[in-house]
Amino acid sequence: MHQAYEPPRGPIEQTLAALWEELLGVSPIGRHDNFFELGGHSLLAVQLMERLRRLSLSTDVRTVFSAPSLRELAAALGSYRDILIPPNTITPHSTLLTPEMLPLVDLSQADIDRILAQVPGGLGNVQDLYALSPLQDGILFHHLLASEGDPYLLTGLMAFPGRPLLDRYLNALQQVINRHDVLRTAFFWERLSSPVQVVLRHAPLHITEVQLDSDATPATEQLVKRFDPRHHRIELTQAPLLHLIIAREPGTDRWLLVQLLHHLIGDHSTLEILHSEVRSFLTGQEHTLPEPQPFRNLIAQARLGISPQEHERFFQEMLADIDEPTAPFGLLDVHRDGSHVDQAQRMLPQALNEQLRAHARRLGVSLASLCHLAWGQVLARTSNRTSVVFGTVLFGRMHASRSADQAMGLFINTLPLRLEMDETAIEDSVRCTHARLAELLRHEHASLALAQRSSGVRAPAPLFTTLFNYRHNLLPSGAGADPIEDPLRSIEWLGAEERTNYPISLSVEDFGHALGLTAQALSPLSPERLCAYMQRALEQLVHALEHAPETEVRQLEIIPPEERTLLLQSWNRTEAPYPEQLCIHQLFEQQAERCPEATALVYESLCL
Repeated sequence: MHQAYEPPRGPIEQTLAALWEELLGVSPIGRHDNFFELGGHSLLAVQLMERLRRLSLSTDVRTVFSAPSLRELAAALGSYRDILIPPNTITPHSTLLTPEMLPLVDLSQADIDRILAQVPGGLGNVQDLYALSPLQDGILFHHLLASEGDPYLLTGLMAFPGRPLLDRYLNALQQVINRHDVLRTAFFWERLSSPVQVVLRHAPLHITEVQLDSDATPATEQLVKRFDPRHHRIELTQAPLLHLIIAREPGTDRWLLVQLLHHLIGDHSTLEILHSEVRSFLTGQEHTLPEPQPFRNLIAQARLGISPQEHERFFQEMLADIDEPTAPFGLLDVHRDGSHVDQAQRMLPQALNEQLRAHARRLGVSLASLCHLAWGQVLARTSNRTSVVFGTVLFGRMHASRSADQAMGLFINTLPLRLEMDETAIEDSVRCTHARLAELLRHEHASLALAQRSSGVRAPAPLFTTLFNYRHNLLPSGAGADPIEDPLRSIEWLGAEERTNYPISLSVEDFGHALGLTAQALSPLSPERLCAYMQRALEQLVHALEHAPETEVRQLEIIPPEERTLLLQSWNRTEAPYPEQLCIHQLFEQQAERCPEATALVYESLCL
């Protein structure tokens, strides 16, 4: 939606307008146009920030969300300075590693010596060494807490038409590992001052070939069951934390591959980049790949960026008066291993998708803001609370360094978001949600433990028990390519699974021109029911924005018509046929004839 057009003024506004035209596919861009009204969203904001960095025109990412007009953003460009990332002084020729050589972790010399004793090849195989990010700390905690399996082991299942293509794929994957340090990273924690991650110079793929039983269950089921993360683990001290299991499908030339990737080294974006780079190697286009970015840049941002004191002030202001957990359906246990969790998926109606996008553009907010607000109302109704807090997954690349949009690693973070489901008008609530998400972005690398300590909820009670993830699912860069030129076209993707330690999680899947929902819920709670609640909340939100924008946000309904009918009518339908033409003594006589031995009257110890 364009404002009254006024051409950009000066070189900075003109440069910014050119970037917007490239990213948004809209032309011409006026100086009063709004990034989100033109279809901008968080993923495009990351790409915009990256292009601005290349031009030395960085700004605080909050400006993109809180002052998103071209004129306002241009005025703020150059006001933000990236942190100075200390260089890595470890070289292939280093003969000694001391604490002074490790600016991104606090270790003693004894700690360093213990680590080097565990690394295959010792110091000669160490490329870098640094601390964990806040989310990595949390994931390692849950890995150690789990007595069996691992809630943060991501799985994928693929099928190849023959062994030659499989071998080419494995070779390409090794080349990608050689490029990216995070894929050559191992983790150590025992007898150390603090957990560390060590980048190895050489880390060959873990490939296990297994034989499948031709007379048993289907081959895919055998593999999935054998390497189910609910009972299977991988060793975190041995890089890469990417394990492959291959097996020939009995009676065919087809080969199956199970991919196990630990969440410590990757997120949703990492998997997409991995897939894209493998395609580049398979098609001989590896020379077009950008220079790989070290994961240490994110660690530097988390440690040297915003101070813990500033993070603490922010979360205290948000959460200090919250003294009870937001626990829908009374589910309070967040120390789970991901077992006994069911999953459901659904695509939202295309009309609803288009209405949501249109309202986001009209209000100048991100579509994610509308979805966060709808989820907040689902939690308010299922936890009987007005102030709700839930964990939202942040992209983690807003304040990352140059080329962060193409870097691999665990950039995401989970932090609490507080929303008020009260008498505030719908439109005001949408804008307030957008503003709160913008404020949270400045603290995207804060520690969840610090945020929880800043609330009034006392341990061991959790601050929240649900996770919300708005994620962009990009089509592969080679979509539409000739199958003969793109070997990945003949690789069949049979499915994937990811879990968390939370009893309830909901992801909004943004496919660009469509929206879907993925819900996970602890049994016996139905994930299909959660999807239905979320869809209903979104439908009610759209209806209110179109017909009654002054409606109080707390009035949004979440129960679908069919469930309302079930609760209020079907389960309350107690009518039964009754022989109205007979008197009571006749009915008694009939009952006596049917059951002559049944007890008729009881008085103290006497029965008749």
